[in-house]
Amino acid sequence: MADGREPRGGCGTSFYERYHDFVEEAERIAPEGVRIEWSGDVLLVQASPPNVHQLDLALLRGQFERHAPDGHLPGERTRIVSPDVSKGREPDLTYLPVEVLSEPGNRAPAAEALIAVEIVSPSNPGNDWMDKLHDYAVMRVPLYLIVDPRRHTVTLFSESGHDRYHTRSDRKFGDEIHIPEPFGFTLSLAALLPYKD
Repeated sequence: MADGREPRGGCGTSFYERYHDFVEEAERIAPEGVRIEWSGDVLLVQASPPNVHQLDLALLRGQFERHAPDGHLPGERTRIVSPDVSKGREPDLTYLPVEVLSEPGNRAPAAEALIAVEIVSPSNPGNDWMDKLHDYAVMRVPLYLIVDPRRHTVTLFSESGHDRYHTRSDRKFGDEIHIPEPFGFTLSLAALLPYKD
């Protein structure tokens, strides 16, 4: 069903599992500027993010690149997958080993990701604050950084275990936040821009 509900007579498989091939084809033929992503058992079709989203991401990426461990490169919109989560997730930014990024396709094991960075969407903030927060913890992504231009905040989740992160650090735009190893640096939030009302 298009709304993600379980069809009658379902065999216990999720919407994602049953319609995986259809979604893969939809992603392949989607017009430029359209993103297709899972949130629970709901398929989200979104327009390209606003310019502020792109600018904030570029400002963050520039800092991370100077502190990325040897042998790791940034991946933007690379789908990370895990056997513990029935769907893939596409962080706005992650860091993966070069050998993983050199593989064909657009998928990578979540176990190889050093961090997931998300710039909160103005139209669907719950996807980043609830669904992805849960999924990245289950996938054992060690660090999850949420930049929320609506609230002018940055939140770092770390120490993933089971289905949640055990440590949370909150900062405001204009402050700094420490990013733990394997990056090990202080991330400046001074240049980040909020969404305009």
